[in-house]
Amino acid sequence: MPELLDHLMASPLAAVALTLAAYFAGERLFRAARAPAWCPPILVAALLLAGVLALLAIDYADYRRGAGWLMLLLGPATVALGLPLYQQMGHVRALWRPLLACLPVAAGMAALYAVGIAWLLGAPPETLASLAPKSVTAPIAIAITERLGGSVPLMMGGLLVTGVAAIGAVGLMARWLDIRDERLLGLALGINGHALGTVRAFEIGPTAGAFASLGMSLTGILTALLLPLAWRLPGLVG
Repeated sequence: MPELLDHLMASPLAAVALTLAAYFAGERLFRAARAPAWCPPILVAALLLAGVLALLAIDYADYRRGAGWLMLLLGPATVALGLPLYQQMGHVRALWRPLLACLPVAAGMAALYAVGIAWLLGAPPETLASLAPKSVTAPIAIAITERLGGSVPLMMGGLLVTGVAAIGAVGLMARWLDIRDERLLGLALGINGHALGTVRAFEIGPTAGAFASLGMSLTGILTALLLPLAWRLPGLVG
C-alpha cells in the first residue's frame, strides 16, 4: 500500500484529483447543510482533504508538490475579478476619497493585529512572517511570505482561518449594527477576508462583489509594497 501511494503521488494527477474531489464533496455538504455563511465549502473541503492525507499517511510535501499545478490558476482567477470591478467603476469613482482614506489604515491593521497578538504570545520570527500577510489573496501572500522568510503552509492555514472568520464577523457586525449597504459589506469582506470574503460578497450582490474585489486587490497591492519595507524596521522582529 505505501508503495502504491508513493507511485500515485509521484504524478500531479493524484494530488489534483484529491483536491477536486474534496472541493466537490465540500460543496455538496455545504448545500446539504443549507449553505451556512459561517462554514464555506472551502473550509469543509480543507478539513476533508486533511483527513484523507492523515488517514492515508500521505506526506504534505508530496501532496503540495503535485497540487502546485492548481496554484497556477490562482493568478488568472484573481485578475478576472477586475471585470465586476470595472462594471461598478461609477460607484468607485464616487467614493474615491473615503476609499483612499480608509484602505491604507485597514490594510495596515489587518497585518498589525495578527503580528501583534503572535508577538505578545512569544511566537518566533518565522511565525510572525507567516501571519503578517494572512488577509491578502493567496498568490500575493505566498510571494510576501517567501520574501519575509515565513512558512507557506502556515500562512495558508492562517489564510483559511482568516477568510472564514472574516465572513462570520462581518455578517455578525452587519446584523448588530444594521448595516445593509452592499458597498460597505463588500469592502469589509474584501479587505479582511480576501478571496473567501469576495466569494461571499458576490453572494450578497454584484455591487458588494465589486467592492470586495476592490478591497481585496488594493489590500494586496498595499501589503505587497509596504509590508516588506516595514519588516526591515529595527526592532520590528527579532
